[in-house]
Amino acid sequence: MNDTRETFAPYDGADYLGDLDTAAAYLEATLEDGNDPALVAQALGTIARSGNLSQLARRVGMSREGLYKALSADGNPTFATIVKVSEALGLKLHFEPAH
Repeated sequence: MNDTRETFAPYDGADYLGDLDTAAAYLEATLEDGNDPALVAQALGTIARSGNLSQLARRVGMSREGLYKALSADGNPTFATIVKVSEALGLKLHFEPAH
């Protein structure tokens, strides 16, 4: 009997975030999904992993490991870190009335 099994690589959204427009749309969708700060940080982490995380960490002024941890599902980054990472990624935060 021929036992042929398929293998699959784990899904990683970072594989699909190749440009800033897609990254910005991903963050907007994350925000529209309930304004959960942990999800926003995790989304930034996914965007960060789509590029050179070491280079981004240098631009933010953090270690690669520290940045990875801060933007993980269990991380709890400060707002300052969120702003620095956003700017280093070439993204800007903005606010609008929620009516």
